[in-house]
Amino acid sequence: MTHSDFRSVKGLVFDIQRFSLFDGPGIRTTVFFKGCPLRCLWCHNPEGIDPQAQLLYSAGLCVSCGLCVKACPRGAQAIDKEGRHTLDRARCNVCGACVAACPTRALEMAGRSMTAGAVMDEVLKDRLFYTESGGGLTLSGGEPLLQPEFAAALLRAAREEGLHTAVETSGCCSWSRLEAILPLTDLFLYDLKEMDPLRHETFTGVPLKPILDTLSRLSEAGATIVLRLPFIPGCNARPDHIAAVAELAAGLTGPLRQAQGRLAGVDLLPYHRLGEGKRARLGLAETAPAADVPEKETIAGWKKAFAEAGLLVRTADD
Repeated sequence: MTHSDFRSVKGLVFDIQRFSLFDGPGIRTTVFFKGCPLRCLWCHNPEGIDPQAQLLYSAGLCVSCGLCVKACPRGAQAIDKEGRHTLDRARCNVCGACVAACPTRALEMAGRSMTAGAVMDEVLKDRLFYTESGGGLTLSGGEPLLQPEFAAALLRAAREEGLHTAVETSGCCSWSRLEAILPLTDLFLYDLKEMDPLRHETFTGVPLKPILDTLSRLSEAGATIVLRLPFIPGCNARPDHIAAVAELAAGLTGPLRQAQGRLAGVDLLPYHRLGEGKRARLGLAETAPAADVPEKETIAGWKKAFAEAGLLVRTADD
């Protein structure tokens, strides 16, 4: 595939976040892919689950001006007798006409088709920051490996530009897809949601064993890995989960594997409520557990427990 060919590969993204500081080393641009095989109860990016574009509606921003009603070709938008906006999602085909007409951004698209070249044009706006900080490009989601050709095209383009590359993955994909991007990826941010198999399937909707098997193969293949640990009170914020993660990490960095893959660190991602408002804007039922956002003292306690188990863990605040 020529230079121009792979830069013309298209994919569906729902965000491009510049100046990311917790998605790999240095200052980075993180590209969020649509589509995810997991259904985590606490998902922070629910707009990344569905592999198709979706419509976000923020009632608090709507001024019931009626411009979306005129723009919608399917009658999905309406203003009722009381002057309130209503949205019939069953009629909506997410064409985006209402989004273009909305003056207050009460209506937005979650998901837009872009070529790898167009994404890289955005990424390269901050090349100077990558050079000075050791940063680069991170692919996230959703699950980037549900769009393997697009992910490979972006990584290849970043390689050509001399950028550090990172991929955040749930590991819930075929090994062949991970193997294909190994030569193009400097760092894998590997999500671990839960170490108890029964709880894992309850919390995420998928079995744990294939994810752990893929992690082991990734390490054996020589990849540099950071474990990413969402920590949710009432779900996986438990001493036995911490102990199981520590045991797994010891295996990834043990004597038999030092010449192969290496564990570069562990990232702790404490629960927050950003996903709740997003689900409402997508018209989805709430699935998040009844959990409180942890206090700083609680997070410090988790970090201490990891330290006592032999792991150095960082958070976004470190």
